[in-house]
Amino acid sequence: MRKFSCLLIIISSITASSYAQQPGAPIDVQHYKFALQLNDANNNIKGQATVKLKFLKPANAFSLDLVKKKATGKGMIVSSVTEFGKPLRFSQDSNSVKINTKASSGSLHSYTIKYSGIPADGLIISTNNYKHRTFFGDNWPNRAQNWLPCADHPADKATVEFVVTAPAHYNVVANGSMVKEQNLPGKLKLTHWSEKAPISTKVMVIGAADFAIDHTGDVNGFPVYTYVFPEDKAIGFKSYVVAKEILPYFIKNVGPFAYEKLANVQSKTIFGGMENASCIFYFEESVKSPTIEELMAHEIAHQWFGDAASEKSWPNIWLSEGFATYFTNLYLESKYGVEKLKQRVLADTTAIFALEKTHFAPVVDTTINGNYMKLLNANSYQKGGWVLHMLRRKLGDDLFWKGISDYYAQYKNKNANTDDLRLVMEQASGVDLKQFFKQWLYTAGHPVLQIEKVYDKPSKTLTLTITQKQEELYDFPLEFVLDGREGIMKIKDREVTIKLSAGSNDVVFDPNANLLATIDVSKQLLPSTLQGIVYHIFCDNKGSVSR
Repeated sequence: MRKFSCLLIIISSITASSYAQQPGAPIDVQHYKFALQLNDANNNIKGQATVKLKFLKPANAFSLDLVKKKATGKGMIVSSVTEFGKPLRFSQDSNSVKINTKASSGSLHSYTIKYSGIPADGLIISTNNYKHRTFFGDNWPNRAQNWLPCADHPADKATVEFVVTAPAHYNVVANGSMVKEQNLPGKLKLTHWSEKAPISTKVMVIGAADFAIDHTGDVNGFPVYTYVFPEDKAIGFKSYVVAKEILPYFIKNVGPFAYEKLANVQSKTIFGGMENASCIFYFEESVKSPTIEELMAHEIAHQWFGDAASEKSWPNIWLSEGFATYFTNLYLESKYGVEKLKQRVLADTTAIFALEKTHFAPVVDTTINGNYMKLLNANSYQKGGWVLHMLRRKLGDDLFWKGISDYYAQYKNKNANTDDLRLVMEQASGVDLKQFFKQWLYTAGHPVLQIEKVYDKPSKTLTLTITQKQEELYDFPLEFVLDGREGIMKIKDREVTIKLSAGSNDVVFDPNANLLATIDVSKQLLPSTLQGIVYHIFCDNKGSVSR
């Protein structure tokens, strides 16, 4: 998803439940069918969830995540659990429903859970700017359990159906393709959507509102739709049409689109955009946003990275957000040129260096547990994107794209962790990437370089002393331009001295913005008439790399 700085205070105050179905649980959900009833009289929803699952070990009971009704009056109450119509014993605690049933390892079972209540979160029932009532799923990270009985963890992916009965004036959109839309007595309408690709609960949603709908066109046989509020029809249809330019880029460069359609939906999400599989939700004012193209590129990139190829666990969230950040940059580079890429990666350093001052942690951050909203930070987004940028430069474009395509092909509709990515990239490139991944993803911080330049004019010799000032040593190439000539220095020690033949001391380090580093340069001119005159060029106060 894409978050905006204006939402930071709001997001940080949201506490997702600390409970989530963890790997190692006895079940693997295969399919969900959620039959939901919405109404205009109140915010109470009625649900019937049919959950087909496989037992991974013998069990006498198992649990699904579901937030129970609290003193506030919000939450879900389960009224019955059955298997083939036979009632089963169950109990609810604050965040789950425990179902008592005996099952053997490898056996398949289908359970039907009837429940109702006012969602505490997850399904946002609200009004839009035009005072019209709306319903929007907003599940990330593990907020689906507020309105859906489920295994609310990204590692448990399943196919899903939504069968929604609502007042007839609503249009309902959801994951997958529409199976049926049928008018019912009492001015009601039933809408049935089915997603055949397995997805995580974080991206399973419905949206119900008075929509204006446009079939924008097809891309490689995949229909692209726009859903906006009728009052924003003219501007919304126009601004969202850029999706037809973005989708082919990822199909061509990464791999096949995983879903049946792509719907871009104006919504009431708390995020700037939320990458729900095949059904992306954008913030309400997005239709008027001058940066709609980069926002849509970010969320569409997620359809490959985060949705189809998903992280195995929350500390690996950069495999979603870092990828979407950098692949947005790659799309924009392809359209507007390499200077656009350079501008964006340099701008990203500001957020990365600022975060280090308050949260000094590696990209793969195991210190955050429970409130996963805290993972929506510059490590997961901008630094994750920078790692991919440096990996691309290390391998070259051909091997980088081969590795990315192989990674997607291997983990499409599955889950991966950071080492899984490393192994695929190593196999594709033939390059040992252990040190690269260790220093950039498992180590906090970045290289802080102090470079002393001493130029001897009579001998036309430039002596560079490069010192790594940070605690952990890094191994990296440092690009430079001297007298119009490009070069690369291999840096891996605490201090290294290099002598170069030079017509001047005008050397520029990292001219193409390919190294995530802070570079401080001091220069000293010889002969003796100029000895002792030292000039200091520091990073600017935004923390961007000095030039």
